[in-house]
Amino acid sequence: MLISPAYAQAAAPAGGAGFDIVSFLPLILIFVVFYFFLIRPQQKRMKEHKAMVQALRRGDRVVTAGGIIGTVTKVIDDAEVQVEIAENVKVRVMRATITDVVSKTPSGKDGE
Repeated sequence: MLISPAYAQAAAPAGGAGFDIVSFLPLILIFVVFYFFLIRPQQKRMKEHKAMVQALRRGDRVVTAGGIIGTVTKVIDDAEVQVEIAENVKVRVMRATITDVVSKTPSGKDGE
């Protein structure tokens, strides 16, 4: 005979054999590593970016996601600002596309 017969495996003994918390330990460890090395720093970076974008004022020099450097000339609303990228060339950009503030204008309290 070329094919050997297949026999059923014996039933597991009663009493919860088969579930072992040690088998889930690597999965839990991977989740903890992902949280502390990927998720948490990304959330912190997003919070800092949101605070930076909300603090934009007229006169700030900014860098957009496309790499364009310009000066904020007008804050239109919570989602848009007007940026002057060259003399008399103004564009409206979404606040979320601003990646960095190169230089901030001094606040009025510092004695302009």
